[in-house]
Amino acid sequence: MMKILAVETATEACSAALFLDGEIRQRWRLAPREHTRLILPMMDALLAEAAISVHDLDAVAFGRGPGSFTGVRIATSIIHGVALGADLPVLPVSTLAAMAQACFDEHPVAAAFTAMDARMGEIYWAVYRRNAQGLAELSGEESVTLAGQVDFPEIQGYGIGSGWRVYQTQLQEQLQELLLHIDVEYLPGAAAVARLAAADFASGRALPVEQAMPVYLRDRVAKKQSERQ
Repeated sequence: MMKILAVETATEACSAALFLDGEIRQRWRLAPREHTRLILPMMDALLAEAAISVHDLDAVAFGRGPGSFTGVRIATSIIHGVALGADLPVLPVSTLAAMAQACFDEHPVAAAFTAMDARMGEIYWAVYRRNAQGLAELSGEESVTLAGQVDFPEIQGYGIGSGWRVYQTQLQEQLQELLLHIDVEYLPGAAAVARLAAADFASGRALPVEQAMPVYLRDRVAKKQSERQ
């Protein structure tokens, strides 16, 4: 039986989830700036409820970003600590993919246009398609971009995430008839992280802890610019 413990703290939502051979149990709270206090008790409660310890797990997973720098670091450090202590492989999962997966689990839609407010006039942006297994699959690249310059395929889908609250007009002008619905309240949760992590684990994509790193899209952009120079 596959057993994976996952956490997601990249936004104002704090959550932990336990994947037990297809069944997912989750603890979730909207609690800005309380993640450090909440996440460990959430994890402990899930393990106690299932009557297992971290040493019974097959792997651990975390929302790797993009998102709040502090929030992403919390998830990374917590999971790295568990992985090192119990000698477990790690599965980093995109926070934007987790948002898309939550959307696909609730709605029969083919694509999700995910946008998170990245401040400084920009958004974290990615388009995810629903694959044959019902899982979120990246189309193109994740990016940090101006709302008026997003890349997207010609496919209809839902616009989800906080970026749509702030830049709805600009994004609607870009996508026009491809946009079926907008939900600005979508936040990533550990249940979706766990589901995607289980698929990655089954496909042999688990990593040793030293390779399981967070993703800060601004860092990636800065690195590409420095490489060009």
